[in-house]
Amino acid sequence: MLQKFTKRKVMYLFLFLLLFVYINNSNFFAAKRTGDPLLLAHRGLAQTFSMEGITGETCTAERIYPPEHPYLENTIPSMEAAFAIGADIVEFDIHPTKDGQFAVFHDWTLDCRTNGKGVTRDHTMAELKSLDIGYGYTADNGKTFPFRGKGIGLMPSLDEVLTHFPDRSFLIHIKSNDPQEGVQLAQYLSKFPKNRLDQLTVYGGDKPIDSLKKHLPNLRVMSKATMKSCMVPYIAVGWTGYVPSSCENTLLLIPEKIAPWLWGWPNKFLNRMENVGTHVIVVAGNGGWTEGFDTVEDMKRLPSNYTGGIWTNRIDRIAPLFQRQE
Repeated sequence: MLQKFTKRKVMYLFLFLLLFVYINNSNFFAAKRTGDPLLLAHRGLAQTFSMEGITGETCTAERIYPPEHPYLENTIPSMEAAFAIGADIVEFDIHPTKDGQFAVFHDWTLDCRTNGKGVTRDHTMAELKSLDIGYGYTADNGKTFPFRGKGIGLMPSLDEVLTHFPDRSFLIHIKSNDPQEGVQLAQYLSKFPKNRLDQLTVYGGDKPIDSLKKHLPNLRVMSKATMKSCMVPYIAVGWTGYVPSSCENTLLLIPEKIAPWLWGWPNKFLNRMENVGTHVIVVAGNGGWTEGFDTVEDMKRLPSNYTGGIWTNRIDRIAPLFQRQE
């Protein structure tokens, strides 16, 4: 009799726990979220290309789709266009230069998309500005080069970008895993007031992000290490509603195939992270590459009335879905 009572007690306790987990993470009981999603324009308004068979060594400028607009990635005109269309945040890439600045440019080497050679860090900013960054783009296997001669002087410095857009939000990508780059970037960013730093987020390799965070502890950052330090404990205990301190004031780039498995996804999860100052941006696919939600069909894969961040390579296609334009 006692054994039967104990089993029943355990069963009730188990059912109560299941009910608690369900209610605590169900979106039926989440605070209502309103408004449009946060739109992140990857590299501004850029030329796009096929992701099929892509590797870290692929020269993407040699495989672009036929151009639909005149803009080149990581340039001030492309960022202006992205914001004018309706981007909330623009992502861009940086490399240190030989003369102690940061160049805004995607590739590690110059050979793919410019008429230059070698690595960016072996050139001064003036030398990089003399290059034609549209030199290598082709949509027909080298028969024509629609941007050749049009990209001279368009590679900006980080200082030029932040000066040109004094009140815009950016996601800055450190392309290396050199801790000294984090120190150098911290020294540069330390001149900005808190309200400006609140508009900036930096992501990249574990080592430079760790160095950057040590010098600017209140700056929002992300690396594989920060993602892991947040998501592993959240997956373990997030069902209780508890958000680990490692999830505070950071950035989470969540692959769409992983997102549905997170406790409280989407609305409770978004609310929990926003309450601790963390931005959540969904990228398409499984996270192997920074694929974007670039078509109307892509957007249909997101939860109904989703209001979190969206990573897109085609801000010109996605922002008009929300009737955005300056």
